Amino acid sequence: MTDKPRYKRSRQRERILNLLRETDTHPTAVWIYDRLKPEFHNLSMGTVYRNLHILVEQGLVAKIACGSTFDRFDGNVKPHYHFFCEKCGSVLDLPLEVDESINRKVDELTNFVTRSHKMDFFGLCDQCSSRL
Repeated sequence: MTDKPRYKRSRQRERILNLLRETDTHPTAVWIYDRLKPEFHNLSMGTVYRNLHILVEQGLVAKIACGSTFDRFDGNVKPHYHFFCEKCGSVLDLPLEVDESINRKVDELTNFVTRSHKMDFFGLCDQCSSRL
């Protein structure tokens, strides 16, 4: 097993990490860029993407692949479930404990050794469903 590469300390990377830890909106790279551009006048989208990649690689941030739309990023790397609103596109953390018994069920049905699982839920968030 190889060690993860070490990176020099970066003020921009630290601000991206802090911004992600301060929000529960699961933002896109563009959202992060828009928030930090006034603080870092020379900031580029490439710098944001590069630093997000490093933070994901280091396990400090989770990348949420959203299919054909822009990837989202999560400052909460503890195992948890997400709800995707099919109308407004929001991604929300669910206040639901991760069910570790699912891992054991998979192991019982197969010859696999399951270490974790990911489960997403789709539908309408409370704001969108109240507008029906």
